[in-house]
Amino acid sequence: MKYKFWKILLGIWLALVIIVGFSFDIVDSPQNWNEFPNIPGLENKARIIFFHVPTAWIAVIAFLMAMVNGIRYLQKNDLEYDVRSSSAAGLGLIFCILATVTGAIWAKFNWGAYWNWDPRQTSIFVLMLIYGAYFALRSAIEVDEKRASLSAVYAIIAFVTVPFFVFIMPRMMSGLHPGSASDEGAGPVVDFSMDTTMYIVFLASLFGFTLLYLWIYELRVRLGMIELRYESLRSHE
Repeated sequence: MKYKFWKILLGIWLALVIIVGFSFDIVDSPQNWNEFPNIPGLENKARIIFFHVPTAWIAVIAFLMAMVNGIRYLQKNDLEYDVRSSSAAGLGLIFCILATVTGAIWAKFNWGAYWNWDPRQTSIFVLMLIYGAYFALRSAIEVDEKRASLSAVYAIIAFVTVPFFVFIMPRMMSGLHPGSASDEGAGPVVDFSMDTTMYIVFLASLFGFTLLYLWIYELRVRLGMIELRYESLRSHE
C-alpha cells in the first residue's frame, strides 16, 4: 500500500512539473510567481530545460551506477551486481536516447533542422554507440560469469568517456548548442542563474525524474534477478 502511494505521488509530482513547465507565461519582466523570464534567443523554447536536461542528467547517473556496480561485481563475483550494472546501463541508454530526441526537437525549432552534427549532438551520438556496443558485447557471450566480468570492465572503461563527451568536449568546441565555446547568449540556461520560479521548477523536474529513474531501476533489477534465478533452475534440471 505504501509503495503504491509513492507511485501515485510521483505521478502527480511529474504531472505538475509538466503542466507548470508548459503553462506558465514567459514575459520580459516577471512580476508574478507564475511567470518565467524571457531569455533572448530562446523565448518559449527555453521550456525544454525542464525536460531535456533531466533526461541527460539521469543518463549520466545511470552510467555512473553501471560503473559502480561493475566494480562491485569484480570485487565480489556476485551476479546480482552484474544485473544491477546492466540494468543501470540499459536505462542510461534509454535516457540518453530521450535526451537526444528532446534535443533534436528543440534543434528543429531553434536551428531549423533536427540534426546538425553540432559537437553536443555528435558527442551524445558517440556515447550511444559506446553503450550500444556494451549490449552487443553482452549478447555475444553465453557464459554468465564471463559475460559479467567483461561487461564490468567495459562499463568501467565506458564511463571514463562520459565526463568528456557530456561536460568537456561540447564546451571546448564552437557550436550551436548553448554552452559551447562560441556561445554568448545561453545566459541562465547554462550557468543556472535563473529567476526563482524557473529554478524551483527545474529542481522539481530533476527531483521527479531522478525518483522515476530509481523506481524503474529497482523494477528492472527485480526482473533481472527473477530471470537469473530462472536460468539457474533450468541449468540444474
